[in-house]
Amino acid sequence: MIGSYVAVGDSFTEGVGDPGPDGAFVGWADRFAVLLADRVPEGDFRYNNLAVRGKLLDQIIEDQVPRALELAPDLMSFCAGGNDIIRPGTDPDEVAERFERAVVRLTSAVGTVMVTTGFDTRDVPVLRHLRGKIATYNGHVRAIADRYGCPVLDLWSLRTVQDRRAWDDDRLHLSPEGHTRVALRAGQVLGLEVPADPEQPWPPLPPRGTFEVRRDNIHWAREYLVPWIGRRLRGESSGDHVSAKGALSPDDIKMRIASVA
Repeated sequence: MIGSYVAVGDSFTEGVGDPGPDGAFVGWADRFAVLLADRVPEGDFRYNNLAVRGKLLDQIIEDQVPRALELAPDLMSFCAGGNDIIRPGTDPDEVAERFERAVVRLTSAVGTVMVTTGFDTRDVPVLRHLRGKIATYNGHVRAIADRYGCPVLDLWSLRTVQDRRAWDDDRLHLSPEGHTRVALRAGQVLGLEVPADPEQPWPPLPPRGTFEVRRDNIHWAREYLVPWIGRRLRGESSGDHVSAKGALSPDDIKMRIASVA
């Protein structure tokens, strides 16, 4: 039985792409927290989401990890390093070394630390060329998990998120359905009985013509790719001036999910 859960990380764990009724994001970690809370007596579950979009590994370790250690949860999800890996010139071996030092620190104080691999980016235009680099980092994450007894939320093997409906319009973050499927997979990783199969096939889509695909690509480049490149050139982060969600009530999360379902 898990009575407390803390999520740390970047935009993926914050829930970007899965907006609630007030515009604030929900995301897989919040949805996963609801699955956990449903298995303990009402009022006996504590959940904190400390993730902030755009954060690099060292920023997560400096800003979020100490707070997570103070909370001393039964379970912690540690998803970090993805923003480092997609930056030009970074070495996945070196990033993994820093990741491992953090895992050593966390596993000495937290009941269970669940780590997360990166997605397979073969169908993500702006990240396709980084697929080998991401795979290398994933290999390190799995090896570190083996060494320290951490369950692994393996997103590379989650086939259903290869569908474009699993992704937000920006093609960099999951859609609400994508976040839902990751939450279900997280439950499976911990051996929970989940309400649906995250690998359930999507309904068939009508074929798209060349003109439609080209139009969508142009819109995506103008609305998302160019601003993303601009922030990189200016040294800005999407997480500048963004605060973590902090403590959240599972009942409030349920209400927010239901209101946009």
